[in-house]
Amino acid sequence: MASSPEFLEYVLDLLRAVPNVTTSTMMGEYLLYSGGQLFGGVYDDRFLVKETPASCAAFPTAALPYDGAKPMRVVDVEDPDIVAQVVREMLPELPKPRTRRR
Repeated sequence: MASSPEFLEYVLDLLRAVPNVTTSTMMGEYLLYSGGQLFGGVYDDRFLVKETPASCAAFPTAALPYDGAKPMRVVDVEDPDIVAQVVREMLPELPKPRTRRR
């Protein structure tokens, strides 16, 4: 089941205090980036973020975005300030994006 554009708008509203948030679509779902760094996504109308020490402490529930994927954390908070704080704490904990060779 693909995620709805309305749910994406809701998630982007929660992320309004996170700098440089961009999205990309993949198979009907949405990947979320901050400054080019992948930190989460919208899968089946669920807002999930990658597992890091900060996200595990803030969001105790884990879920699989799709079969065969690594577990991610379910964002179950509706306070944009808390969500932004956790994402800002997560970014240094995530691996840096790889640069592609041309």
